[in-house]
Amino acid sequence: MKITLYTYFRSSCSARLRIALALKSLPYTSLPVNLLKDEQNSPSHLAINPSGTVPALVIENPGRDDAVVITQSLAALEYLDEVSPSVKLLPDNAEERALVRTLVGIISCDVQPVTNLRILKRVAPLGMDRSQWSKDLIQEGFRAYETLVSKSAGLFSVGDRITLADVCLIPAVWGAERVGVDLDEFPTVKAIAERLEKEDAVKQGHWRTQEDTPAEFKMDI
Repeated sequence: MKITLYTYFRSSCSARLRIALALKSLPYTSLPVNLLKDEQNSPSHLAINPSGTVPALVIENPGRDDAVVITQSLAALEYLDEVSPSVKLLPDNAEERALVRTLVGIISCDVQPVTNLRILKRVAPLGMDRSQWSKDLIQEGFRAYETLVSKSAGLFSVGDRITLADVCLIPAVWGAERVGVDLDEFPTVKAIAERLEKEDAVKQGHWRTQEDTPAEFKMDI
């Protein structure tokens, strides 16, 4: 299985996949797409991802002429969990799976889409402060996340194993820190994030450790 990931160092959706691939010890080739240079809308990238976004996960399997191309991070995460189940990111228990997917939804549906670059470019001409816009919406999402994980957390969001919820949470925390969200308001989220930051897979997926991370932000693993 040959895996290629079209990514951008600060893309939270790309970070989800970088972390998941590292957790599952799946080697991959990283192909950076510079969102600030509008490379996501180039004809070559649109041929891979018609949405004009990152990530795009391309998987070539022996014996198959056509590659598997997945252009939404959540679909790609669940695909990886199905084809590489040695490290499972969704619990076996149906109720816990539903909770994980609920937490994933808070981040991926309520927070990320309305705070990404494409939306921020549209709200700025309307007179909105982009950072304040993002901060307010992230805080709303984190309040909901905190309420749920204050009851379900062990070491991580649901018990003591890393799940898809954590894979989605930690990139959102990086974005929250960038716009000045005070994580002390969300003590369970903060504690989970601090534990996640110590994980090797999270360090490998961190926005500051990527090959396209600018030198001024670069951090050694």
